[in-house]
Amino acid sequence: MSNLLTTLHKLALQLTITPEQIGIIANKFQQAMQNGLAGQPSSLKMLPSYLNKPSRKETGTFLALDFGGTNVRVLLTELLGEGQFTVHARAGKPLKNDIEHYNHISKQSTANHLFDFIAQQIATLIKPDRIYPLGHTFSFPIHQIGLNAGALIHWTKEIETTGVVGKDITALLKAALVKQGLEHVVPQAIINDTVGTLLTSAYGNPFTDIGSICGTGHNTAYLEPCAPWTKEPMIINIESGNFDQLPFTAYDTLLDKQSEKPGEQRLEKMVSGHYIGELVRIIACSLFEDGLLASSGPTREILKTPYLLHGAPISLLLEDDSEESNAIACFLNDNLGILNSTIEDRQALKNIATLVTTRSARLVAATYIGILHHIDPNLTQNHTIAIDGSLYEKTPGYADTIQMTLDEGLATTSEVTTTLTKDGSGIGAAIATAIAVL
Repeated sequence: MSNLLTTLHKLALQLTITPEQIGIIANKFQQAMQNGLAGQPSSLKMLPSYLNKPSRKETGTFLALDFGGTNVRVLLTELLGEGQFTVHARAGKPLKNDIEHYNHISKQSTANHLFDFIAQQIATLIKPDRIYPLGHTFSFPIHQIGLNAGALIHWTKEIETTGVVGKDITALLKAALVKQGLEHVVPQAIINDTVGTLLTSAYGNPFTDIGSICGTGHNTAYLEPCAPWTKEPMIINIESGNFDQLPFTAYDTLLDKQSEKPGEQRLEKMVSGHYIGELVRIIACSLFEDGLLASSGPTREILKTPYLLHGAPISLLLEDDSEESNAIACFLNDNLGILNSTIEDRQALKNIATLVTTRSARLVAATYIGILHHIDPNLTQNHTIAIDGSLYEKTPGYADTIQMTLDEGLATTSEVTTTLTKDGSGIGAAIATAIAVL
């Protein structure tokens, strides 16, 4: 066996999550949930949403503001009941645009810059002669004290805008709306994107009790049967990306050390779209440095560029089943300037991408198993897990691997299924607003 094959075999042993590990991780995750709910030390924040599932009878027209990691979106949404809705108009822009010379997620940007920008997007959709109830999906951890009030605990996804941490997000938004002359836009609810995804799916499917994001970032919410704050059912934002009782490799440790916030969001750094490509790049670099990949010379220096690989290149690596990996060769040649890759190089990169993405899906599924054991210990009920995000939707084999891992790890005759819930975070904000005002 060649040195490259031997190294790839060792890599597979490090990155493969066995059925036994799935069970261990699920149990640790369940215990961390219980600790967080009890106010004991835990890597899981277990943040209240002050929302139950919708009745599925909610109707009306609402503004939905969706602020995620890379874009801000505004939807004018009409809810029709029983899972039906119509988006009458939408607007949105990236939070960073090099061509237009703005960056609202950098240290140089302030809370006023960011929320003025958001209010300007809202202004493009509304008329002056009517009141617009608004729901706000804010995809970051907030300390929520009510349905419409919550302060940012800390940024995730490498966002660094100043003057927002510790501030009430709804108050910042209201001030920006007043500044723009938009007093007729009335914020009514603020939710996490995972909560929105759960609400959107549950609006049509009564079995939905888990909502998750598998995209640029990763997080999950679920319906807690008896929330400690109210002793009633409530959707809880777990902030699961911060879970840290995991089988880390040296590559995970290196990525964490080089990140903006070492020691935080350890699960997210193993599973999310923002980090998967970086893990593939770090592993590939280590193989180059050990002389195990044939490509050499100045062209390989491009692989030392942090966050060079994103979702589309990873999908390309996974999809190319041609005998000589021609699509991978073209990508390396045209996009990275690596002109002299061999078949072995290309197959090694595909192998690495497969191992990293499969591990991601299995780790995510392990957390779902932990949640299911918490809410339904005997697994006697049907459950639907609503998932939004490009990683789940577009990465070849990702959704299937999650479902297979659930089937493998859950000994149950009840039905546990996952479903893609597109635009869940945006539509969910409209549903949360309907619950608030009706």
